[in-house]
Amino acid sequence: MYLNFFGFAEAPFSIAPDPRYLYMTRSHQEALAHLLYGVNGDGGFVLLTGEVGAGKTTVCRCLLEQIPETCDVAYIFNPRLTVEELLSTICTELGIAYPAGNTSIKVFVDSINAHLLDANARGRHTVLIIDEAQNLSADVLEQMRLLTNLETNQRKLLQIILLGQPELAQMLERPAMRQLAQRIVARYHLGPLGKPEVAAYVRHRLEVAGTERQLFPEALMGRLYRLSQGVPRVINVICDRALLGAYVQGKERVDAATLAQAAREVFGRKTSRPRGLLRALTAILVVTAGGAMALVVYQRDQPSIREPAVSPAASGKARASAGAPAAAAPARSAERDAALAATMAWPANVPRARSRELAQAALVRAWGLDYGGGDLCRQAEGLGLRCRSARGGLAELRELNRPALISLRDEQGAEWQATLTGLDDQSATLVVGGETVRVALSALAAQWSGHYVVLWRVPPQVQETIQFGQRGPAVAWLDAQLADGQGGGKPPAGGDAVFDETLRRRVKQFQLAHGLIPDGIVGLQTLVRLSAVSDRTAPKLLRERGAR
Repeated sequence: MYLNFFGFAEAPFSIAPDPRYLYMTRSHQEALAHLLYGVNGDGGFVLLTGEVGAGKTTVCRCLLEQIPETCDVAYIFNPRLTVEELLSTICTELGIAYPAGNTSIKVFVDSINAHLLDANARGRHTVLIIDEAQNLSADVLEQMRLLTNLETNQRKLLQIILLGQPELAQMLERPAMRQLAQRIVARYHLGPLGKPEVAAYVRHRLEVAGTERQLFPEALMGRLYRLSQGVPRVINVICDRALLGAYVQGKERVDAATLAQAAREVFGRKTSRPRGLLRALTAILVVTAGGAMALVVYQRDQPSIREPAVSPAASGKARASAGAPAAAAPARSAERDAALAATMAWPANVPRARSRELAQAALVRAWGLDYGGGDLCRQAEGLGLRCRSARGGLAELRELNRPALISLRDEQGAEWQATLTGLDDQSATLVVGGETVRVALSALAAQWSGHYVVLWRVPPQVQETIQFGQRGPAVAWLDAQLADGQGGGKPPAGGDAVFDETLRRRVKQFQLAHGLIPDGIVGLQTLVRLSAVSDRTAPKLLRERGAR
């Protein structure tokens, strides 16, 4: 409801476990490291506990994005099952065949054992992840222990990761569970955020959602910490309600009174104010609906123009929707904003069916190359480029600093593609149906779905991952990019380059500096960011300072 008002591309404080929004505190890094150890280990149990809402599931989703290709994963998120049901679910998750209607535990276990032996022979590793594991019964836990008996002379055939609330650790301390407890090879408890981390956490989520504005003043962070006790999910719920309250009241950002009211509503404390806020929200919805209808009628009667001029009143309205009062803006800012489109529409004289073709052509043209038609990513390969399709926010595109194909929707809900070619603090430049337009960031946030495609460049010898222990030209390239981007020394020659522990530490430093998970794994995201920093001949998305 408040996304357009504050200029978000998506809701910043959703409680869905989206790995993009995971703020990697030291505790979260260590928790992820324990899970990664479990995935790459030689069997047994790995235990991750934490309070409700601490971020266990989000860390797990982050883990799933980094699972090696040689690893098979069975993920169970509803463990309130009998022994037979759990074994059946494991078979289903791993694609293991068993007789129809079977209820025999022995048949299930034999089928699983045969599958694990075959997977091990093919060099594959099998991991079972059980979320909300505090709900497991004693019988099921004992069956899990027995499954870890499946082994060869060198290693266990099954690694089990248990995620759960603190009660899970208490369950495993019982004398009856001592055999299972002895097989836990790594355990970690994920605690709440510290007071300094709460402010960084809020900033991180706002940036991922597409805004760098300080919507929550620093002075409120201590109070937010006390209200939430540092629990991420509680922070999300309070901040979401506070932004809604600020939107209802027409405020640029959250103040102390709005935060306090949000907390009262979240925790269910009695207050006399919600009815007033509800009436205000209803009034805003009515006025907004009426304004939207008037805008549709107005735009229908206007001719299509390349960079539509906006009246002072409309300009003020656009700035207000971005969170800044029109009356307080300097005169120069008002003149600049008057040249920006308040909304984007597909050109009436161009078939909408051509939007992807035209956007792809504009993206390739931004690299100084000719587009030959057809699939963009296949075209990119033939032109010596790589292609990345993802979903994110403006902060991510600023970090990549490359032109991007983006998906937009108009006020009627019709979808089309455009090419984002320029970005500054206030506006964006796009190629829409072959025409160049400039729009306010609030207009872009209102219509952008968050989906984007960027092109990037690395040498042909660099694959989508560079493995620890690897040697050769790809490692030499990695070493050179890190030396160039971090002020390091001269990299070794291609034949001498090895991905050793020293290079992995430098990779982690680079990842940490660029908002990536510092796991030392050189995968697609790390390669894209390295290219964005080091490829100085590539087209830039951000305008240089002083450029008009």
